[in-house]
Amino acid sequence: MITVQFTVRPGQGDASGFDLGDMTVTGDLGTADSAGHVPDQGMMIYPSVVQLLDSLGDFLRGNARVLTFTGADTSFSLVVRRTKDGLSVAGKDGLVARTTAAEFTSAVMHATDDLGRNLPTEDTVTSDWKAALAEFRPLVTGG
Repeated sequence: MITVQFTVRPGQGDASGFDLGDMTVTGDLGTADSAGHVPDQGMMIYPSVVQLLDSLGDFLRGNARVLTFTGADTSFSLVVRRTKDGLSVAGKDGLVARTTAAEFTSAVMHATDDLGRNLPTEDTVTSDWKAALAEFRPLVTGG
């Protein structure tokens, strides 16, 4: 079991594609969370999610064994590895989950859909957001 959550930090004024936010990935073996660290590991959340969708999609469609994702303007990172049974997902503090590609893509897509509801349609990031979603959604079982 793996869950993914993307959040926008409060108190930034009107919603913007460049809002700061956090990523949390929780699995049976641990949690990787960008919130609550010194130095701060918050990130420009919308561009970071676009980057995650793009890099994870390329990884799953390709043959690479390891994907190292680092969010936009942060040191927060995730490492996704292919295993004989699917994928392993780890943060800087260690392994978070052993999962399948279908379960992980579904969790990422759910979190992306939740966050996307707050992105203003006229924002400059919106076109990148929509393009990344269009490329990633077919990877999600039932997507």
